[in-house]
Amino acid sequence: MQPHSADFPARAADALTDPELRRALTKFKTGFPVNRARAVANLPEFEALRDAAKAVKDHTLSHLDHYLEAFEARVRDSGGHVHWARDAAEARSIILRLATERDARLIAKGKSMVSEEIGLNAALEAAGIKAVETDLGEYILQIRGEVPSHIVAPALHLSKEQVAADFRRTHTHLPPDRPLDQPTDLLAEARGELRDVFLNADIGITGANFLVAETGSTIIVTNEGNGDLTQTLPRCHIVLTGIEKVVPTLADATLMLRLLARSATGQEITAYTTFSTGPRRADDADGPREFHVVLLDNGRSALLGTEMQEVLRCIRCGACMNHCPVYHAVGGHAYGWVYPGPIGAALDPALIGVKEARHLPNASTFCGKCESVCPVKIPLPKIMHRWREVEFEKRLSPPSVRQGLWAWGLFAKRPRLYRLITSIAMRVMGLMGKEGSFKSLPLAGGWTDTRDFPAPQGRTFQSMYKDRRHG
Repeated sequence: MQPHSADFPARAADALTDPELRRALTKFKTGFPVNRARAVANLPEFEALRDAAKAVKDHTLSHLDHYLEAFEARVRDSGGHVHWARDAAEARSIILRLATERDARLIAKGKSMVSEEIGLNAALEAAGIKAVETDLGEYILQIRGEVPSHIVAPALHLSKEQVAADFRRTHTHLPPDRPLDQPTDLLAEARGELRDVFLNADIGITGANFLVAETGSTIIVTNEGNGDLTQTLPRCHIVLTGIEKVVPTLADATLMLRLLARSATGQEITAYTTFSTGPRRADDADGPREFHVVLLDNGRSALLGTEMQEVLRCIRCGACMNHCPVYHAVGGHAYGWVYPGPIGAALDPALIGVKEARHLPNASTFCGKCESVCPVKIPLPKIMHRWREVEFEKRLSPPSVRQGLWAWGLFAKRPRLYRLITSIAMRVMGLMGKEGSFKSLPLAGGWTDTRDFPAPQGRTFQSMYKDRRHG
């Protein structure tokens, strides 16, 4: 997927004036967060599980080479194959080679954010291979020519009326007067359209929520069952995933599963949780004849041993964006790449470069809600803050920002001068803002373009703090 994160300000501005998106986001922000809170309240050991999960991920990342090699060995022991991809181009090349060697013409795809990351569908299409998304949300987006706007709910920005219109536009072989008023109507129609894909696909491609080093198993969770059909019916199953998904043991994987669904959608567990270990064995009732795992690095290993390493703990639950006020305001497409919200602001600069993603770490109120709900306790505000520092160090910030920070530093390093200037500014602005607010202020257009700026009232915080402390 080609990144457009550099256009975040313009895309965010467009999102704020989109009435359909506004309605969808209003419903969204009262859904998943409420469900998560209820699920957490029903699990007294939830915080202890978060601590344990953090410890497992930290340990694994500190010994990632060992666990990846162990995973590869177990996959081979079970009859599968592991392919290592240093970057997106290499991952695409591996999958295209596997598809070409098997004369594949139709590929069923389960939900995989990594396939979005490497632009897999476009590469397959260019090679004359048809790839069909089988997750309902992803299927809807594919026929619209859009990309996901959320990790867990990729089509949350759409209304059922918009989806019904898309189905009538593309499913022209069906009766035009068929009812499509209810979500169940839409689901049934998509299921009917996808049935032939499952039955006729040459290859199934899925992502993986977790990889288990102990057994060489891959784990995928879905609520629709499409992942199971994608990986069991075609003759060849390819798992495409990032190297950070590995955990040491099955017990560690089940620990993560207890946190994943509760954090994502508020469910105790998703409808389908499938463990795959190698290709079909002689006494298996079904399953693929071939089993391949493509492990993608694409910049992840460069984070190991750095202060950004903690972002690799992410288990892709989407809880951070479910609770983010910025995401609630602009939605996922504004972020311009695969991973939106706070996790995108922390991860995207590492994967697509600080220059391209420099706006994302700045799109945060630093309220800390994202970190408070993260099931593996990723310090997202701290990582975003560090990316802001990198942006400044690389001189990617606009001149006005750099000059403002220079001026701030000048006064902040001289406390007496700082207190004098702020005291004078407070009094002057208090006198000028007689009506209680300003409709415009120099250097504050980002605020006053959309709302008034409150005029200072009374004394400075430091002045009042000093008085209270001494008396």
